[in-house]
This record gives sequence, C-alpha cells and structure tokens, in this order.
Amino acid sequence: MTKDFETDCRFMEAALELAKNAGKDIPVGAVIVKDGEIIAEAANEKEKHGDPTAHAEIVAIRQACRRLGDWRLSGCIIYTTLEPCPMCAEAILQARLDKVVFAAYDELSGALGSKFNLYIKGRIYSAPQVIGGIMEAESSKLLKDFFKSLKHS
Repeated sequence: MTKDFETDCRFMEAALELAKNAGKDIPVGAVIVKDGEIIAEAANEKEKHGDPTAHAEIVAIRQACRRLGDWRLSGCIIYTTLEPCPMCAEAILQARLDKVVFAAYDELSGALGSKFNLYIKGRIYSAPQVIGGIMEAESSKLLKDFFKSLKHS
C-alpha cells in the first residue's frame, strides 16, 4: 500500500461515516481536504432541506468556500462516496479543486467516466485529477442496502 492510497482511504472513511448518517437522504458523504486537514464535510441534504442542489459535494464546496473566504478551492481535494453527477462534477471544476477521489461508480448518472465524462480535454479550465474506486465495496453496499430498505418499506 502506498502512502497516498492510505491517505485516500482515511479520508474516504470519514466521507463514508457522513454517508451512513444521511438519514432519509441517499447515503452519500463528502469531505474536502486542504493541507491534510478536513475543512468541510457534508452528507446529502436534498430530502432534509427540500433542495435538489443539496448534494453532499455541493454542500461541502459551499462550506469550504465560506471557511477559506474564496470560491477558488485550489490546493484542495474532495473525497466523495459516489461518482459525482454532472451538476457536482461541474461545480468541482468551477471551484478549481485539484483532485477528486470517489468510491462507488455511478452507471446511471456518473459524470467522471461512467455515464458521461465532463472532464474531456479542450475545456477552458484544467480538470482535476480523478481517482475512482477507493473503498468502492463499502460505498456500494451502503447504497444497495439503502435502496433495498426503500423497497421493503
């Protein structure tokens, strides 16, 4: 195991803990890290606030911007338990995050290669580095269990 992989797993574990506590929302968690420190953390809040834009990544980006006092999150890494959708992928790009690390791939609406790839060459802004599949099994199980519980309720 490399040091980077161990670090990615440590921060993904924090994102998974947030996802586990998402309540009635789809269990997705996100943390934003700068200089080895978590500066923002969130779970999905769509149901909680009745807000279709309250994905974990968007909520975490808003927190990080407030904390740093800037909309540019250069030097930051976002860890999210599910491959970002088009809205979140674009927000990550616009916020100038350096790196995206995600757990589970989203074959239905993943925008970093599974269903779409919004980070194609030729964009005005440089795309962040993307790493997928970190702790994928844990995140996938959490999501499958959530949707299974909806069918039985």
